[in-house]
Amino acid sequence: MTAKGFTDIRPRHWTLRLLPAWARPYGRLARWDRPIGWELLLFPCWWSISLFAPLQTREQITAWAIWMALFFVGAVAMRGAGCTWNDLLDRDIDAQVERTRDRPLPAGEVTPRQALVWLALQAAIGAAVLFSFNLNAIVVGLASLLIIAIYPLMKRVTSWPQVVLGLAFNWGALMGDVVANARVSSAALALYAGGIAWTLVYDTIYAMQDQRDDAIVGVRSTARRFQSAPQAWLTVFATITVICFGVAGWLAAIGWLYWLGLAGVVAHLAWQVGTVKPHDPADCLHKFRANRWLGWILLLGILAARF
Repeated sequence: MTAKGFTDIRPRHWTLRLLPAWARPYGRLARWDRPIGWELLLFPCWWSISLFAPLQTREQITAWAIWMALFFVGAVAMRGAGCTWNDLLDRDIDAQVERTRDRPLPAGEVTPRQALVWLALQAAIGAAVLFSFNLNAIVVGLASLLIIAIYPLMKRVTSWPQVVLGLAFNWGALMGDVVANARVSSAALALYAGGIAWTLVYDTIYAMQDQRDDAIVGVRSTARRFQSAPQAWLTVFATITVICFGVAGWLAAIGWLYWLGLAGVVAHLAWQVGTVKPHDPADCLHKFRANRWLGWILLLGILAARF
């Protein structure tokens, strides 16, 4: 059950406190108070560029560092744009859900027209990053826009919207390889598949917070679809995650320290799935946010193996 008054908005987060009062609703639209979103979008980019970029010379390492920084800027901008688009489409539904009714659009702090302008500004920053890459990367990056556009609608037509979110949020697993090498390798596809399964783990847990309200307003999710056996299904998704990440490492012929990082991923997923409390919103939110550490564990394993 969703606790009365429960919300994941963090009004005292430093990113909002530093803004003038008029700008704070825009910061909340972009979810600057919840950096976990752009972190989860960023890690597949960082995994991929670190796994596939050549790192033999000083020039190559410098290029890798620049790409890492560009992916950071792009992830923050595009996550903000995606959240703004999501809130525009969902503003009527959000007004009926305890956790989301205080968001800027349903609360009337921002008009739809103002939100559209804010969306365009953030998308322009993301486009500037994308067009700094090679032509192949630009084409692959543009191909993700349709998935991003339709994701907010999927919760109305399928119990698997988390799959569509995974397709969008893990596109960076493909982008890293194509930015560094102008290709999408089999290893990158395996990394992408593992990321999608990982998204099914963390976003199913996230959606558990809203099961009661979602049932009332007709919003569908994997949390509702598998509410009779949530941990069994989370175990399936986690197992697929580990297998795909293992295949990616094997195909990339990476060093043994990667496998130490993957062992850490296994331990983290086992903790999440084994201890999650599906009807405790605070616990679900804590488990969801903890996935930033899984991202760091795998990234450190990749970097240790490459350097």
